[in-house]
Amino acid sequence: MKYMLLIYADEQAWTEPEREQCYGESTQLAHALKQNGHYLDASPLQPVSTATSVRVREGKRLVTDGPFAETREQLGGYFMVDAKNLDEAIDIAGRIPGARKGTVEIRPVVELPDLPTS
Repeated sequence: MKYMLLIYADEQAWTEPEREQCYGESTQLAHALKQNGHYLDASPLQPVSTATSVRVREGKRLVTDGPFAETREQLGGYFMVDAKNLDEAIDIAGRIPGARKGTVEIRPVVELPDLPTS
């Protein structure tokens, strides 16, 4: 089963050296997950100051600067993994460096059969 592991943290909680170390550790984790067949995709995200949100209401597109929600923690990146069950996904999430300063939300992916594959 595919799981999206969403990494949330306060962007201001990381110093630049800590962020670079986190990126390095996350890259190492991605390689380890690839070796055992769990890795599908992963990437950090640019800061929320670069976010743009789009909503369509009554047929009209509304575009605003910034993230969808104002929260103490921001979506900072993700891992997409293939795990046999939730317990295995939890184990992987616990290895993500971002979990040390934030939260990793685990969401099962709905696999639609007619979506294109990469």
